[in-house]
Amino acid sequence: MSRISASRYHDISCGHVVFGHEHKCRHLHGHNYRVHFRVSGERDAIGRVLDFGVIKSQLCQWLETHWDHRFLVWQEHPMAAALQAVDNAGVLLVPFNPTAENMACYLLEEIGPRQLAGFPVRLDQVIVEETAKCSAQANHD
Repeated sequence: MSRISASRYHDISCGHVVFGHEHKCRHLHGHNYRVHFRVSGERDAIGRVLDFGVIKSQLCQWLETHWDHRFLVWQEHPMAAALQAVDNAGVLLVPFNPTAENMACYLLEEIGPRQLAGFPVRLDQVIVEETAKCSAQANHD
């Protein structure tokens, strides 16, 4: 059987601040993100790599629960504690500086394997679009 992939995207609204950025992104701001997930594997007896509903429930729902309408701040950012004190439920401290590139890598390397454990697929690609013009892509080779 040939390897094939299946993709699904999900839209969230999320804020962030990029520590060390030399331009506008050093300020508190947000985006209407579009996150694309691509899984690959062998086709099952029906002909699917993975039901699109599983991608929705395992990956898109994770975004909805954890990042949608939240503000991502790197746990090492000098303002992290102060921002979390303002809105403990809304500010999420993350283990990476929340660039689109780091967000894509985190979803690919950390979240994907956990959320897809037990399914016969691999998350091969994550694309994080900050705007219609700007995106970052993380891939497994």
